[in-house]
Amino acid sequence: MQPPEPQYEDAKPSPSSVQRKPPPGWVIGPDGKPCKICTAFRNWPRNVKASKVAVPASDSPGPAPATVAGAAAVALTQTDTTPLRSDNCPPDVEVLGRATWTFLHTTAAYYPEKPTPTQRANMLSLIRALPMLYPCSHCASDFDERVKEHPPNVSGRLGLSKWLCERHNEVNEKLGKEKFSCAIGNLDERWKDGPSDGSCD
Repeated sequence: MQPPEPQYEDAKPSPSSVQRKPPPGWVIGPDGKPCKICTAFRNWPRNVKASKVAVPASDSPGPAPATVAGAAAVALTQTDTTPLRSDNCPPDVEVLGRATWTFLHTTAAYYPEKPTPTQRANMLSLIRALPMLYPCSHCASDFDERVKEHPPNVSGRLGLSKWLCERHNEVNEKLGKEKFSCAIGNLDERWKDGPSDGSCD
């Protein structure tokens, strides 16, 4: 059996040993591949058809090829970075997150003031099931950590609403978003009653 060949700093790794870098902004899932549901739609790669941009040959009249090529590059960049999301597209991490928080906050707003033992158990089951079932793996593990650090308050509507607001604010802080006031009046206005001006009635 021969000893392995020495590796030198300038030696190039074989193509099979090189892991492809994910596209910018993509999140890698637990399987080591780019995770579509974990990535914001604005970071999904776009299908740009360069064949639609005609670049004249060097002997053609008009701008120099470099100028046209530059204009084509600008056009491609603009097309490539414009998030044109149709309503029938699958959700990205932001759409899924907003829908999940909407569901949880609204459920808490209508949770009983004095829940029965069964209602408490069901709410705990729902919250504890989320990290196991949520499609975005890094979101799920983050929420799981938060639940372990701050056990859910399922004692009643007020406690649950405040607990969810605090967890949501932890996520907002990580994302650089503004925190929401967890005063029950603000929570009820947002998730149950609507603004006092009647604009949602």
